[in-house]
Amino acid sequence: RPPRPSLPAAAPRAAAAGRSRSRPRGAVGGTVLLPSMLMFGVILASSGLLLMIEKGILAEVKPPPLQPAGGERSRRGQGGGGQEAPGELEAEVLRDIRNRTIRAVCGQPAMPRSVWELPAGQRRTVLRHLLVLDGALESVDVKLKMDHKSDLVFLGDMKPDEISYRLKNYYKFIFVRNPMERLLSAYRNKFGEIKEYQQKYGVEIVRRYRKNGGNSAGDDVTFSEFLRYLLDEEVERMNEHWMPIYNLCQPCAVRYDFIGSYERLNADANHVLEHVRSPSFVRFPERQPWYKPVTAETLHYYLCNTQRRLIKELLPKYILDFSLFAYPLPNVTSEFCRQ
Repeated sequence: RPPRPSLPAAAPRAAAAGRSRSRPRGAVGGTVLLPSMLMFGVILASSGLLLMIEKGILAEVKPPPLQPAGGERSRRGQGGGGQEAPGELEAEVLRDIRNRTIRAVCGQPAMPRSVWELPAGQRRTVLRHLLVLDGALESVDVKLKMDHKSDLVFLGDMKPDEISYRLKNYYKFIFVRNPMERLLSAYRNKFGEIKEYQQKYGVEIVRRYRKNGGNSAGDDVTFSEFLRYLLDEEVERMNEHWMPIYNLCQPCAVRYDFIGSYERLNADANHVLEHVRSPSFVRFPERQPWYKPVTAETLHYYLCNTQRRLIKELLPKYILDFSLFAYPLPNVTSEFCRQ
């Protein structure tokens, strides 16, 4: 009987881990808080990042272009013949930049070397988001959101020795996304479509940041109000959908074998499936027709209609997501916004 498919978690899950190096299986990653002094040091060491934001300098620095999945060299895709697939060299360069940056930051003495060195609350958050991907779905053709399944297994459900074994032996990976695009996507989805989030967060956000907003149902939160809420919220208390990826997935406490990009979701998912030697019939599920992606034009509109002060004040909370994962800082210069 063919083995059951072992699939990556549906995007935009914070993290997912694959299979054992000897016998493919699966596992993923979660959450932690960066010491404030280290964050301050990172900002200072980055040659005046915030000053460069204001001058629009850093916005011109782009990471290697990320090509769509069609060019990925894989037994699941097109191409072959031993030739380098289009965009694959750029992807390798990007992975190298990320790996070098993470090693440099995580090599600092104050940084945790394992999940067991984390405070109890942060460790619980990490393990609650480390998903074990072994037989998560019987078929790749099901039409559902994987994060809505109730029978998924997380490392937090396991005993300490079982957790340690999987962290040591399983192939672990995460997928990251442009921080501002991720925040905008969360804002549009949670406050525009999901009543639970409107009632739990939206009502309080409007009440807190809008004059005479006590009668709001939470479905009319503005993007600026959402950013003000993030600015005031403690990172470790944030919801997983807008908590910084650094805190959510903690790449210092968990040694991830692969960091994929949302921008190359299908291609990088194929890379993971290839690495864990999954059966050829296992593939990453197709994007659902109801999904409304954040386009460059949409992001441009929201950023350029938001007070620059808000964006600049918020950036320190997400600065490691930009720097560790090689994403350009948002360009909100007058020249860019006139385009």
